[in-house]
Amino acid sequence: MNTMLRKSVLGIAGLAVAGGLAAGPLNHHEAAPTAGLSEAAMVQVDKPDAGKLIPHGVQGAQSKIDLNDEQIANAKAIIAATKKAGLPERAAVISIATSLQESKLENLGHLGDANDHDSLGLFQQRPSSGWGTPEQITDPEYSTLAFLKGLKQVDGWQDMPLTEAAQTVQVSAYPDAYAQWEQQAADIVGQYWNS
Repeated sequence: MNTMLRKSVLGIAGLAVAGGLAAGPLNHHEAAPTAGLSEAAMVQVDKPDAGKLIPHGVQGAQSKIDLNDEQIANAKAIIAATKKAGLPERAAVISIATSLQESKLENLGHLGDANDHDSLGLFQQRPSSGWGTPEQITDPEYSTLAFLKGLKQVDGWQDMPLTEAAQTVQVSAYPDAYAQWEQQAADIVGQYWNS
């Protein structure tokens, strides 16, 4: 996605979230935690396991990229690590959406001047922030387990909108950006969870 289009999408998503926050705090125990978003901004997955994969419907416009063999292998590694951690499909959806935002499911090494500090791997984790060594962070299983360890420490992550759960772990400068990948992440988990 080009930079201008991406900024426009993120700006619109930010306005939608800001509108919801201005209306009052969200109660995550309500049936519709997407206050402030129009019905057109909410999309439900038309699959039998939609309740497990996208329990609140997606928020905002969705992005999608075509995946190559390496990206599919990384998605499968995230799913395998999620199963190893004993977590449900929803944790894999959150993890894959996070990786789609952070690296487009590419296991990134040091990017030189284009690098965001010392961020590496599928989740753009930083050795200087205690995520692990560069070798660990660039191991898909290790980086996923590290992300999931952080997710498990978020009270109520299972009932949060995806972008809120991901942001609580990642502490990104673009907290609402994760939401745009929820549909593709759910599709990937739906396709590969039982394979």
